[in-house]
Amino acid sequence: MTPQSEDFSAWYNELVAKAGLVDRGPVKGTMVIRPYGYRMWELLQAELDGRIKETGHENAYFPMLIPESYLKREAEHVEGFAPELAVVTHAGGKELDEPLVVRPTSETVIGEMMSKWISSHRDLPLLLNQWANVVRWELRPRTFLRTTEFLWQEGHTAHAGEDDAMRETMLALDLYDDVATNLAALPVVPGEKTPGERFAGAARTFTIEGMMRDGRALQAGTSHYMGTNFARAFDIQYTGEEGRLEYCHTTSWGMTTRMIGAVVMTHGDDKGLVLPPRLAPHQVVIVPVGRDAAEVMPAAVELAASLRTAGVRVHVDDRTHLSPGFKFNDWEMRGVPVRLELGPRDLAAGTAVMARRLGDHPKEPVPLDRLPGMITGVLDDFQAYLLRRATEFRDANTATVDDWDSFASAVSTGWARALHCGVPACEDEIKAETKATPRCVPLNAPEETGECVRCHRPSAYGKRVIFARAY
Repeated sequence: MTPQSEDFSAWYNELVAKAGLVDRGPVKGTMVIRPYGYRMWELLQAELDGRIKETGHENAYFPMLIPESYLKREAEHVEGFAPELAVVTHAGGKELDEPLVVRPTSETVIGEMMSKWISSHRDLPLLLNQWANVVRWELRPRTFLRTTEFLWQEGHTAHAGEDDAMRETMLALDLYDDVATNLAALPVVPGEKTPGERFAGAARTFTIEGMMRDGRALQAGTSHYMGTNFARAFDIQYTGEEGRLEYCHTTSWGMTTRMIGAVVMTHGDDKGLVLPPRLAPHQVVIVPVGRDAAEVMPAAVELAASLRTAGVRVHVDDRTHLSPGFKFNDWEMRGVPVRLELGPRDLAAGTAVMARRLGDHPKEPVPLDRLPGMITGVLDDFQAYLLRRATEFRDANTATVDDWDSFASAVSTGWARALHCGVPACEDEIKAETKATPRCVPLNAPEETGECVRCHRPSAYGKRVIFARAY
């Protein structure tokens, strides 16, 4: 496998295939998510879905095919998505009266339904979520990160006023921050997008940004306050308590299968995947060893059962045609957090040999009767270690800069925290010269004013902006 330091992109492409996460689909830019990769998505999906439901949202499903006229109702929206649209013009053996767009996102079709379902302030807030696939015709696809078709959830809500809608927008951002940090062990920076980076048709866009191990940024989830833009386009109105018709304030927010790519690029190394235990399909793998591994197979199965009772996702590698050494390397490449080796001598001693995927712990014998009680602590420690390691890496590769040369140097290998004027033309100049874009205005950054690092106009945001090259 190509080393990260030699070609990070090649390393990533080889690893997601070799580790059995994904394969290429028959149409350019599409992917087949294999069971090992899809299990990671299921784990993420289940956790996020639970959080969404706990906050009062309900799941629904809306059509994949959207009349082209729906997208045209919101001018910024259709303009922003036009190059990525897949359009159906023929069906049933004849040309359609109106072309149908394969959904790139569902604001328009959900807006149409909201206009039918909402009539009174008593109908608000309307809190919806959808798990679905979407299609965006990517010119430069990259597995998990930018694919023609991908999976996601998209929340869509309607509210009586701006304050309530903004609370919803920030609630969704907090959900994503929590999932990224506590499940994916990805230390993200929550912040607001600059006007030039907003979602098409949004009044404000918020994001969580993570640093990958090549220093680039990855947008890992977004939450948008739409104002009344879509409400006016789709006539989403309600009668207020005083009897007047008012336009709803709407939001939308989404997290996608690119989080699987984020996990790979945040934690992986030259040996392969490194999976956070909370998203690992197998948290523990038991490998029987010895000349006659079949001797210990019943004990391995019994140990696995006791670990499952303790709430651990465990797998027994019973492949008889492969050597223990091959299995060790295979599971290391596939990122399993903990490996337990069990041979006849170990069994006679009442122990198993524990090996962690990363960290300073050497292999160690552990009493079999202690394993069910201690393994969850081992996994929690490993999860915390990955978050700490990723945070230290991000901080070590983020520079606070005040001059152009330092800025250009910082974004060539990592992130730059710089003051910026907010002028779109200046953003374009920065991108043209360095390939870096403003990732976000961090919500928790200290207040600071001064001159733009590029054009020396007064800074616009009252704090430093994170710039980076991004996926």
